Amino acid sequence: MPRVLISDKMDPNAARIFREAGVDVHEKPGLSKDELKAIIGDYDGLAIRSSTKVTADLLDAATKLKVIGRAGIGVDNVDVAAATARGVVVMNTPFGNSITTAEHAVAMMFALARQLPEADASTQAGKWEKNRFMGVELTAKTLGLIGCGNIGSIVADRARGLRMRVIAYDPFLTEERALDLGVEKVELDQLLARADFITLHTPLTDQTRNVLSAENLAKTKSGVRIVNCARGGLIDEVALKAGLESGHIAGAALDVFVEEPAQQNALFGTPGLVATPHLGASTTEAQVNVALQVAEQMSDFLIRGGVTNALNMPSLSAEEAPRLKPYMQLAERLGSLVGQLAHGGLTHIAIETEGAAAELNQKPISAAVLAGLMRVHSDTVNMVNAPFLAKERGIDVREIRHEREGDYHTLVRVTVGSGAEERSVAGTLFGNAAPRLVELFGVAVEAELGGDMIYIVNEDRPGFIGALGTTLGEAGVNIATFHLGRRAAGGEAIALVAVDGEVDPALIGRVTALPMVKTVAPLRF
Repeated sequence: MPRVLISDKMDPNAARIFREAGVDVHEKPGLSKDELKAIIGDYDGLAIRSSTKVTADLLDAATKLKVIGRAGIGVDNVDVAAATARGVVVMNTPFGNSITTAEHAVAMMFALARQLPEADASTQAGKWEKNRFMGVELTAKTLGLIGCGNIGSIVADRARGLRMRVIAYDPFLTEERALDLGVEKVELDQLLARADFITLHTPLTDQTRNVLSAENLAKTKSGVRIVNCARGGLIDEVALKAGLESGHIAGAALDVFVEEPAQQNALFGTPGLVATPHLGASTTEAQVNVALQVAEQMSDFLIRGGVTNALNMPSLSAEEAPRLKPYMQLAERLGSLVGQLAHGGLTHIAIETEGAAAELNQKPISAAVLAGLMRVHSDTVNMVNAPFLAKERGIDVREIRHEREGDYHTLVRVTVGSGAEERSVAGTLFGNAAPRLVELFGVAVEAELGGDMIYIVNEDRPGFIGALGTTLGEAGVNIATFHLGRRAAGGEAIALVAVDGEVDPALIGRVTALPMVKTVAPLRF
């Protein structure tokens, strides 16, 4: 039974979902770093919110860990690169708090438009400064969205309900999607020049860091109001302060800051600033939703192999997993075969599918090939870190899908290359379940791949099979299966011999010494 640790305070229903799925769950919020490090090696899964810091040091101690589930969207507290390198899936719940975060952004727009925080403070101080707080309407104003994904699209919907004109800058937003949302797709400079209100709904990346830089803030419309409920670092805080003080920016509402917790910040006290302590996801409904979602996602992964909302692995639904399992097994064995037999530094690998395999999700199949290929060099490689390791080593990975159906109802072909030299293997499924090799380096060879095997290239001459059998028999090695193929009569032949027991170097030496033998290699699957 897989074991999961919940190390942050979470809705109790999350633990119930784990238990109902067949997961042994332990709730231990509030552990110190050393306490967590001391016990993390006992767990297959770690469910967290924002308090637990998953560092490379902690991951070194997490020898059994397979998955980290973040109840929420941000994973700033997780070293995703270190987790990926160690083969640990990192999941989040990007949709559980979408409505809550979108509503907070809309609330911040209202707070800016009507100066609600200042008016509240003044009124409760007994001042009754009715003429001091002259606000603006949202109706007929232009709202500029920087980022129009899940949360941005919800804000757009709410803004249109308020009769605002909505324009959006998002490199991934298609014209068709913009039309569906009722927004106008624009470039960033157009948005800056036209928007009365700007809201940000994008993750913090190298491309989005300081998207509202001093230069871009200077391009905004005079009197603009800016809302950020996404991530600190999207706005140059020093430039924002200068814009507020000069009056060019009429107001800014921030729920996130470059450094959090933001107990001190140069922006604090600046006229026109509304600040909240990262409350975007802080509603009762959102806290329950993300806890339940992370428990469901982690349970699906640990029990059924489903991968949902992972940051470092292709998605694979729990429904897809059983259907894909034999294909992934075939792909991994083909990768392992070519990895054990290919020599020299690989520069590229092509993964081709045709027939039934071409209709499936290709990413898990490719990840399985890479895992089998690279596990030859390290037993810590899996489907999570194999693509990362291949990229790190500069291997060009290509996925090719063929709609045609050839001699087999389904086929997976793996071709690896080192410079101009390429070698290819191909396999199929018998009965849609049993992986079977059908081609090895251009030679038709039908064989099961499993256990210990010997790969032999020899001259196709009479007497070789008898000599090989005698040699194995004298060494006390029992043959389980024997598979042959050849390019042409009297030419080069290939034998794949499955044996009972590990193939030792002495046996390889005996087989290599046989007449007509060109190449011998042990294989293990």
